[in-house]
Amino acid sequence: MNNFDCLKLENQLCFPLYAASKEVIKKYKPYLDKYGLTYTQYIALMVLWNEREINVKQLGEKLFLDSGTLTPLLKKLEAKGLIKRNRSLTDERNLMVSITNEGDNLKEKLASIPFNVGKCISLNEEEAKTLYTLLYKVLKSTVD
Repeated sequence: MNNFDCLKLENQLCFPLYAASKEVIKKYKPYLDKYGLTYTQYIALMVLWNEREINVKQLGEKLFLDSGTLTPLLKKLEAKGLIKRNRSLTDERNLMVSITNEGDNLKEKLASIPFNVGKCISLNEEEAKTLYTLLYKVLKSTVD
């Protein structure tokens, strides 16, 4: 092994992570295009369907997104009537995001997407669970 083997693409863990992520996200596009949503908007809605209302900072932490990415995304979702952004009543420094009825109604229409995309990925249930666990382990180690 020479000093430059570490620079070979096939020796990079980051490359298959990047390429797989890009290719899987591409599978969502035809489903989300019907509703005028991007993948990032979709995952933001997923958090809001569960949380109902959340601080923008906490939303960014859950999605691993910085405010420079999150702010325009939230503005677009608000313009579509899917979310509302308001200052916290208890602390005006905090911007809160909540799901609207229109945004909530989208949940049922988009519920089949994970299943449909999952069929495009050739992993059995056990492999998918293992991959999920390993990916979150990588995420946790890069954030801490």
